[in-house]
Amino acid sequence: MALKRELETHTYQIGGYKSFKVYEPKERDIMALHYRDRVVQRSLCDNVLEPFMEPRLDYDNAACRKGKGTHFALDRLKKFMRSAYNRWGLDYYILKCDIRKYFYSIDHDILKSMLYPYFKDDELIWLLDLIIDSTDGVGVPIGNMTSQWFAVFYLDALDRFVRNELKIDYYTRYMDDFILISNDKDYLKDCLKNMTNFLADKLHLELNEKTQIFPARNGVDYLGFHTYVTETGKIIRKIRRKSKASMKRKIKKFNDAYAKGEMSYETVRSSVASWLGHAKHGNTYHLRKKIMGELSLRRNVENEKKTTEYPDGFDADTFIDPTIPD
Repeated sequence: MALKRELETHTYQIGGYKSFKVYEPKERDIMALHYRDRVVQRSLCDNVLEPFMEPRLDYDNAACRKGKGTHFALDRLKKFMRSAYNRWGLDYYILKCDIRKYFYSIDHDILKSMLYPYFKDDELIWLLDLIIDSTDGVGVPIGNMTSQWFAVFYLDALDRFVRNELKIDYYTRYMDDFILISNDKDYLKDCLKNMTNFLADKLHLELNEKTQIFPARNGVDYLGFHTYVTETGKIIRKIRRKSKASMKRKIKKFNDAYAKGEMSYETVRSSVASWLGHAKHGNTYHLRKKIMGELSLRRNVENEKKTTEYPDGFDADTFIDPTIPD
């Protein structure tokens, strides 16, 4: 009720941010809100931003939307690559684009100019102003729920430009990572030039050094997988080396922490099951077997091994069995 009164009387203020870093999948600065501020943002997203944005967004804008996400985007890429193979064989190209420091580069004034023509409620404009300008300069905080929707919507203009001006049929985007496919390499070069100019002029954004054009047979790194097409047209999706190496390090850490009693079986199970659930979306059966074969959960009791490990014949696909004792 106190929060309701503050919003009604415009005395509500954001309580500041707690800043910290995360290092997976890459180093990022996260700004976390207090609980009461997250309540406000959740309500704003669920009742205003999502209902407004959802019907307006491009079908292949995959991030943060119900029924979509990383695996939806990966499946769209697979579908596009298979369709391109059926049309052109292996003679086609993939343009993979990535925006430099996307969340940190979103221009507050441009974001407002995109949103505010649709909203006539002064109370809503006041709240959006408060949230968007809660950080100085450009950029929106990674960690805000509203930032996710702002970021999803900010590049909607690019989606429309690619569809309507560049006339690209094979196009998918997950937040600031996006892919275009064509059999004409020179046309993709023109697309890259036109998108670079559009992003700079209209959205004050720039593409980073990871933006490249690849032959289809070389494949493309996208959302944690390397996807490529074979001579026969089969689309293969492999876990990227970085992800494999990271999981192997974690397995080693889990073995050690579990042995010392510093980590419960359930904690290990939850983390490993999450990675397995992601890995299963690729051609990774033997990889999952190999990595799970390195998992050896035993408790150390007075410098002796105590057999409280998973059963012999352990299968990665059955690791989510919660009946194994801690």
